Amino acid sequence: MNKLKERWGIDSNFQLIIILLVFAITGSSATKLAAPVCEFFGIYRETSPWYIFWSLRILLIFPIYQILLVLFGWIFGQFQFFWTFEKKMLTRLGFGRYLNQE
Repeated sequence: MNKLKERWGIDSNFQLIIILLVFAITGSSATKLAAPVCEFFGIYRETSPWYIFWSLRILLIFPIYQILLVLFGWIFGQFQFFWTFEKKMLTRLGFGRYLNQE
């Protein structure tokens, strides 16, 4: 736990628990929200081939997760941590040029 706290630059165990809780809630919420979004776009598990359905669903989960991560981070009072985390992740994925880097 200390290595994780040191790597993330956090001080308390309480803050670590909040951050892990935000990750858990975000992952669960993103997968749950992907179902109605797929239905909105007319992508149904019963009518689409499995590889198309799951590929599109995973592609939808990614942006939903990114938005929810910052939103839940803000709700739980850890916005700065998750905003920094988000910028770092998006930069590593090649989207850094679209972010306003200070």
